[in-house]
Amino acid sequence: MSAVDRPLVVGVDGSEPSLRAVDWAADEAVLRGIPLRLVYACLWERYEGAALARDIGRPTGQPTPQDVVGAATRRAHARQPHLKVTSTVVFEEPEYALVHAGREAAALVVGTRGRGGIAELLLGSVSLAVAAHADCPVIVLRGSHDNQATPPVRGRVVVGVGEHAEPSAAVRFAYAEALRRGVPLDAVRAWRCPAHESTDHPLLADAPARLHEEHAEKTLDEALRDAPPDLDLLRRTVEGHARRVLVDASHHADLLVVGVRRREGHFGLQLGRVAHAALHHSACPVVVVPQPE
Repeated sequence: MSAVDRPLVVGVDGSEPSLRAVDWAADEAVLRGIPLRLVYACLWERYEGAALARDIGRPTGQPTPQDVVGAATRRAHARQPHLKVTSTVVFEEPEYALVHAGREAAALVVGTRGRGGIAELLLGSVSLAVAAHADCPVIVLRGSHDNQATPPVRGRVVVGVGEHAEPSAAVRFAYAEALRRGVPLDAVRAWRCPAHESTDHPLLADAPARLHEEHAEKTLDEALRDAPPDLDLLRRTVEGHARRVLVDASHHADLLVVGVRRREGHFGLQLGRVAHAALHHSACPVVVVPQPE
């Protein structure tokens, strides 16, 4: 399947948060000019969730998976009437089904919680597993995303730039998202000066910190060297832990983009501390973009 034919895939589960994810995904699919594919994965032929969305209604008898995807399809068409929408019911574990669907997707969209009634402020196990294993970018709709990808609410996309001084998949993803939305891209590189490098000498007190800051600035410039000329690009180096710096930046963003390195043959959670913290604490949707090693 060519890149232009790949759909945007959104996981649905019959809950209100998953239907709000459909709203956001419908906007994003229209922005990209690609179809939307709804995937409902379950192990049973009847609905087992405890928090059925109002839009599904209360059909006679137990709701079926077809009721779930039918409501999600209607929701997507109500949001974007001309959007091409397809749906799939898969009788598998949701984590496996969504990761598998991601192999032929432009990106995956998931909510922050599943059917188990976990508080929406917490990240559900399905979303965490998908973000940790998918081969494509995974968009987790954290925080107050206002059920919309457009128009911009806060008017900014934020991308975290890591320690590698070369353009990354996450940075390129962030370029495209900022251009699609017509908003500035805030590229942030966090840096710290280890305590053991500090000095009490008054003339040298700031010297180690300046060296680390200069290195961060150089890394940032190298990572952004192929930025599109028509992009409104903001470059920032910020002293502090990357986890805190990016979570703070998320309060002023419509989207936070972070990269993760995928090691071939490694089967554990491949997220890293920064992405893990962003997924649990961001105030806006987070995109986890895999970078093969």
